[in-house]
Formats: sequence, structure tokens, C-alpha cells
Amino acid sequence: MVDEPVVLINAFEVPPGDDEEFVAAWEHAKELLRTQPGFIDAALHRSLGPDAEFRYVNVARWASPAAFRAATNQPEFRALRVPYAFHAGLYQVVAAEEASL
Repeated sequence: MVDEPVVLINAFEVPPGDDEEFVAAWEHAKELLRTQPGFIDAALHRSLGPDAEFRYVNVARWASPAAFRAATNQPEFRALRVPYAFHAGLYQVVAAEEASL
């Protein structure tokens, strides 16, 4: 596997009405992970449509797949319980464009 920065994209199925609980749980998990070697940054996105299958999507950057695996294998992180279905994967950037303002 690559030994360069990767992007975690994690889509969550969060029912309407659970937003506050979900965001608090995400913040807690982020606080655990941000102290781990290789963490670059993370952003939580919420769908504009209330009927979206994936109402929340987490996008986080890590220095490498190994750094991500090591962080998520920490006992404190493994002890977290996510009561929502999620769909996660690590991705490589293969093309990008920045807007000029």
C-alpha cells in the first residue's frame, strides 16, 4: 500500500433528530485521533437535504495508511461505540484543482 498521505472518507447514516448526539460523538472521536501521529486534519460535512442517505460525511487526511491504522487500533479508539451505520474507506488523491479567487 502507498506510504504517502491518504484521505479517509466516512459516510454516516444518521436519522433526523440524532444530530446533536452524533456530532458530539464525532467530536469526541476526533479529539482522540487528532493527538495521534500522522493525523493531518478532519472536517465533518452535513447534507443540505434532510432525506440524504448519508446525512454526515467525515473527510480526514492522514500521513499514511499505516498511521491511520495505528491510530484506529488504539484501545481508547476501539472502545468507542458508533451507534450509526457507516461506510469508510481510505483514498489517494489522483487529481485536484484549486480555485483561484
